[in-house]
Amino acid sequence: MKKLINDPAKTVDEGVAGFAAAHSDLVRVVIDPPFVVVRADAPVAGKVGLVSGGGSGHEPLHAGFVGHGMLDAAVPGAMFTSPTPDPILEATKQVDAGAGVLHIVKNYTGDVLNFETAADLALAEGIEVQSVIVDDDVAVKDSLYTAGRRGVAGTMLVEKLAGAAAERGDSLDRVAEIARTVNSQVRSMGLALAPCTVPHAGEPSFELGEDEVEIGIGIHGEPGRARIALEPADRLVDRLIEPILEDLPFAKDDRVVLLVNGMGGTPMSELYIVFRRAAEVLAERGIDLARSLVGSYVTSLEMQGVSITLLKVDDELLDLYDAPVHTAALRWGR
Repeated sequence: MKKLINDPAKTVDEGVAGFAAAHSDLVRVVIDPPFVVVRADAPVAGKVGLVSGGGSGHEPLHAGFVGHGMLDAAVPGAMFTSPTPDPILEATKQVDAGAGVLHIVKNYTGDVLNFETAADLALAEGIEVQSVIVDDDVAVKDSLYTAGRRGVAGTMLVEKLAGAAAERGDSLDRVAEIARTVNSQVRSMGLALAPCTVPHAGEPSFELGEDEVEIGIGIHGEPGRARIALEPADRLVDRLIEPILEDLPFAKDDRVVLLVNGMGGTPMSELYIVFRRAAEVLAERGIDLARSLVGSYVTSLEMQGVSITLLKVDDELLDLYDAPVHTAALRWGR
């Protein structure tokens, strides 16, 4: 295992410390309980607070999306492990400005249970909390970590649009409604060309031959739909986008945001090859490509692979997508 680390047990600690030092204009870090990344100006008076989090190793999700127009706090757990309720509660308290707090939770059993516990504790302290569960992955119904579909790269779009709604002053009920609408209209699926290695494990999380691809992989290396022989990029893109299009389903004249997301170890040149084919398929179906985003936003350490996400939008959702955002990993319009 070759990694730029000191002690595997301190990987998350030192990574969060470095993130905070690099982006001190955007965030501050609360270290008791440990590892709560908070928007520098939080709590913002009169504004609904947004909190998300989960196991580390998916950077820039979630800490990279803390800032104006997106999250107010992120709670990074240990590598690929849900944070416990205490730091989630602390994040909730840090961003509460009296308008309530929305928890955005990826559908993994540990995350769901620990965020539920934290919400109950916050309620006992007089903080109104609502929760939205993100389950955008079409690959499998259940996995090693979930009951139901997994939350994957669509989480970022839920955070972006709900964050914009909160920034413009919407109520907690309305912000939660928008988050649930986005989740209902976003679909994702990914593949892996090579596994990742969790630092404390010291060995790859799964095995793939040089000529093998895992279709429908999860962001922790969970198995997908099938393990197949390596194919040209266009055929692999078809294997991802066709199930996505059929699931909602997406139809002619729909407007969509297309996110092509790298899993951590995929060159941008390859992501653009994927985007090219995905855009062709949308055009062939008469689907309007309203907005595009390409990059590594929801990763799995250094896994080589890609995911495709489609979000069906109307005028309001498109306005929320375009609204100004200023975070470490996403920024435009401000």
